[in-house]
Amino acid sequence: MQLNLCELDMITPEQKELVKATVPILKENGVALTDYFYKRMLKNNPALKETFNMGHQRSGAQAKALAGAVLAYAENIDDPSVLAPVVELICYKHVSLNIQAPDYDIVGENLLHSISEVLSISMDDKLIAAWGAAYQQLADLFIATEKSLYEQQANTPGSWLGWRDFIVERKVKENSEITSFYLVPKDKKPLPVYKPGQYITVRVTVPELGIKQPRQYSLSDSPGGKYLRISVKREDSRAENQNPGYVSSTLHNVIGEGDTIEVSAPTGNFFLVNPDRNNVLISAGIGLTPMIAMLNQLLTDKSRPDGKPSLWDKLKSPFRHDEEHKKQITFIHAARSPDVHAMRREVSELADKHSNLHVYVAYEFVTDDDVPGEDYQMLGRLNLKEVPDQLLPQDADYYLCGPIPFMQHQNASLLELGIPQERIHSEAFGTGGVSL
Repeated sequence: MQLNLCELDMITPEQKELVKATVPILKENGVALTDYFYKRMLKNNPALKETFNMGHQRSGAQAKALAGAVLAYAENIDDPSVLAPVVELICYKHVSLNIQAPDYDIVGENLLHSISEVLSISMDDKLIAAWGAAYQQLADLFIATEKSLYEQQANTPGSWLGWRDFIVERKVKENSEITSFYLVPKDKKPLPVYKPGQYITVRVTVPELGIKQPRQYSLSDSPGGKYLRISVKREDSRAENQNPGYVSSTLHNVIGEGDTIEVSAPTGNFFLVNPDRNNVLISAGIGLTPMIAMLNQLLTDKSRPDGKPSLWDKLKSPFRHDEEHKKQITFIHAARSPDVHAMRREVSELADKHSNLHVYVAYEFVTDDDVPGEDYQMLGRLNLKEVPDQLLPQDADYYLCGPIPFMQHQNASLLELGIPQERIHSEAFGTGGVSL
């Protein structure tokens, strides 16, 4: 997707200076402002509680995320093009939540009133007008970009707009923390051929809240046409003042096989770029879910809606077992321990079948029964500088998924190993909020 933020010109030079003048205030009080904004907006528009993740509202993650976004926009108002990757990410998130143009009017009104009320300035103040112009030009960009994404969905066979009812056909427990959900469309109509690495939003009624709640989950299998699979980590409380996840707890404890949930169409800008290159997939924890989808796509004939190989696939089949024609795949995964390493058997079975797949596992903790070199290759946190060079080819595409600190560390390591930034692709999960 190409975004040209340089063409935004609705705001005058004077208004830009006023917006930039608020940067010190945003640095010091940005979270207080955005927290006030969310509370004000949700109080005045309670229906939006089914759009925003109330778990992130409860933890403050959403206010913090929006504060960071507002600050970044103010700091880069002279050259907002540097924000293009963030804008693109947010647009995909918005489409997955079925956010529409009128929603921006609600957000804009409450944002400006929040600035006025928190800073104790009149709505007639020039600063409010400046932020109004700044917000509107950004909102127009979001609306236009999301319109094009909705049009893509409307023109994709098997895809849909808004929410679609799916039945939980199967629940498969992967380990003590993660369960996979196999979802089939209630209307029994076809499914789209999505890009491995993309995600869906599921929406369920949370008994504790009495309202529906959305949550994005990466699809954990390549497209096969029969079902969508997500693998959900139970977000239990592990620390003081940390609450269980509303949606994950509902999926694990309340939703059963045969139940119906709402699902948005697959979307997202993190996906397998080129299956004809060497590919290195690096994940931590539940971050392995999009990697499993990519891995299955690279190793199986699941790209067709019916799950069958195409005529071209059949013509190529004599060459598939020729080792010289296979591209190398490295699957690197970091987990706390073998007990919480999901889909280990699935990956191991794939490695047994495909000699071009190399698996490398790092555990922080092991037992005496775990065999080094067989059950795992590294003890402790993953350090790519200690991974054998042949598993990290210079000409490969690299994919990272996991907690943000993990990805930042691995990205820095790859750069030090000589991998160019344009060959490194990453996806953050569980980062909190969707910012309108």
